[in-house]
Amino acid sequence: MKKIVIGVLETCSLPELNISDLQIRIDTGAKTSSLHVDDIKRERRGGRLGVSFTLHPDIYDVDVVTNCWAPVSDVRRIKSSNGAIEQRLIIKTTLVMHTVEKEIEITLTNRSDMSYLMLLGREGMGKDFLVDPSQTFLVSEGT
Repeated sequence: MKKIVIGVLETCSLPELNISDLQIRIDTGAKTSSLHVDDIKRERRGGRLGVSFTLHPDIYDVDVVTNCWAPVSDVRRIKSSNGAIEQRLIIKTTLVMHTVEKEIEITLTNRSDMSYLMLLGREGMGKDFLVDPSQTFLVSEGT
């Protein structure tokens, strides 16, 4: 399988969460992927433990809010970029980027101090992508 070369910034969709054209930062230094969300609430739906949350998928229009729900896949202790360890909820969802469609794990967290709502880590990239750190938006359009 030929790997797809991506830049450090790309655009993806998370169709199960009704999110499209989300600008993301690619981070080979991070093991797990993370998504900035607000209003995290654990709740059961149809007998399954899940999490409801909101996010603002358009960083240029914070009035746009997407309400999401996903089953909780796991809870893990994660070390953030500033070295702090926090317990985070993990969900599994489909990532679509360029010609790749795959299920990935994403931690839900507060990334409000970061420039991009989502960070795609090594596990999310898997064996599908190679990163050119000198480029952005190689397989998607930036705004």
